[in-house]
Amino acid sequence: MPLYPTFSHPWDMTPREAVALQRELAPRVQRTGRLDAVRCVAGVDVGYEQGGAVTRAAVAVLDFPGLGLREQVVARAPTHFPYVPGLLSFREIPAVLEAFAVLESTPDLVLCDGQGLAHPRRFGLACHLGVLLDVATIGAAKSRLLGEHAEVPPQRGAWVPLMDMGEVIGAVLRTRTNTRPLFVSIGHALDLEEAIHWTLACTPRYRLPETTRAAHRLASG
Repeated sequence: MPLYPTFSHPWDMTPREAVALQRELAPRVQRTGRLDAVRCVAGVDVGYEQGGAVTRAAVAVLDFPGLGLREQVVARAPTHFPYVPGLLSFREIPAVLEAFAVLESTPDLVLCDGQGLAHPRRFGLACHLGVLLDVATIGAAKSRLLGEHAEVPPQRGAWVPLMDMGEVIGAVLRTRTNTRPLFVSIGHALDLEEAIHWTLACTPRYRLPETTRAAHRLASG
């Protein structure tokens, strides 16, 4: 069953207007929640075509807990928003929404290759998408946007808090022993412990979640 936005807002705006909208929408993020029956999980990734003129959004839906591929969708849309750090959702989400609108499966959880609360205005791409679709989301980013953290122990499953201005904004999580960690944060409708739990559950073998790996193959294909 497709997922559609529960509300809408304009996408044709300046970076200054986009920052203001992030601040307006950030209080809608649900920082608590617990997922009980998870039957399928989705990964989201985005690539570009025609020199960046076209956004190529990929959504891969995997069965859980087996993580076998159930469905994959690619949607393309013109790229209207410039690349601005901290405003990536305004560049990518319009195409991502088109992909979710044609899904046959309904994911219980979406893992995004990007930030959630670990964002200057606590409203990264995972938060934006989760609030729009009213679905549980996690930001599982390969790199840090902001924040400070201690050294992460080397074993799989170890994590330390990611801090900004005295606030815990995420977790620096080791998903595979002796590999670089991921930066995991709440997107929407779950808490940080849940985000860590589900990220590890979707990452049985490699550094990146299977959801991200499947979506990335689509987005860059």
